[in-house]
Amino acid sequence: MIELVIDARRKDLGGFEVGRVLPFHSRRMVGPFIFLDQMGPAEFAPGADAINVRPHPHIGLSTLTYLFEGEIMHRDNLGYTQPICPGEVNWMTAGRGIVHSERTDPLKKSRGGPMHGMQAWAALPNEAEETDPAFHHLGEDDQPTYENGGLFARLVAGEAYGAKAGVPVSSPLFYVHWELQPGVKTAPPPGRGAEGMSERALFVAKGSIEVGDRTFHEGQMIVLEPTAEPTVKALTQSTVMVMGGEPVGERLIWWNFVASSQARLDQAKADWKAGRMKLPKEDDLEFIPLPEEPSQAQPAPASVEPKPTDPV
Repeated sequence: MIELVIDARRKDLGGFEVGRVLPFHSRRMVGPFIFLDQMGPAEFAPGADAINVRPHPHIGLSTLTYLFEGEIMHRDNLGYTQPICPGEVNWMTAGRGIVHSERTDPLKKSRGGPMHGMQAWAALPNEAEETDPAFHHLGEDDQPTYENGGLFARLVAGEAYGAKAGVPVSSPLFYVHWELQPGVKTAPPPGRGAEGMSERALFVAKGSIEVGDRTFHEGQMIVLEPTAEPTVKALTQSTVMVMGGEPVGERLIWWNFVASSQARLDQAKADWKAGRMKLPKEDDLEFIPLPEEPSQAQPAPASVEPKPTDPV
């Protein structure tokens, strides 16, 4: 039933913890999802330095930002300036290249407050790797939801349970937010044996759940076997992200770049270093320099895995 359990690797960034889930040394991807971070939970004091990620580039992926608490201001070089609040979706497709920043608004920073959310990357399929960059924002009421008997579910991206989310995905996937009251039982979308998605996983962002006869807690990802049809039971009030999809093929990942070839990664590095990727018009006074070159990117090694301190 359960193929693998991944514990988030926590990193203290000075009053704010990030938990890196994917990529993992023995499991780089779930469907097209090649990166998953849990941001927080944290409580920022008034005036504390909260989210402050300077402009940085991406290629070959779509980023998905989703918050349970707090707010982040997105700015990109397409001209979009968009705050994201709990329950909303920022879906940014990098394609051939995009530059964005993520910061806490100065007014929000002065007041302080909570921060808790998820950052995910979906690698683009070969035919979409060089697509034009794009940005989409969906409000809390613009997404399919279901609520009954202590279960709340929101379809954040893709297709599941007979519903389709509004963000324009490039390959088959689903990304669902569950809120479960104690004792509630439910199930993920079907796997391969029921003509569902080939790869699926559950991530416990809060609380504890039971899958089969095993208990899992906050910060754990449960990768399911392809044909498993498990029942999930909430042992406490729990927040769970459910994800899956079809593989898009082997991908290399280095810093903020995802590509199907080393040559494309090398071109992205050269473009950023030479200043050929423009900065957001509303946030162009600083940027994150290209990191010092590590060893050549490979399909799976921990040596090229993004660090929790890297921008997302």
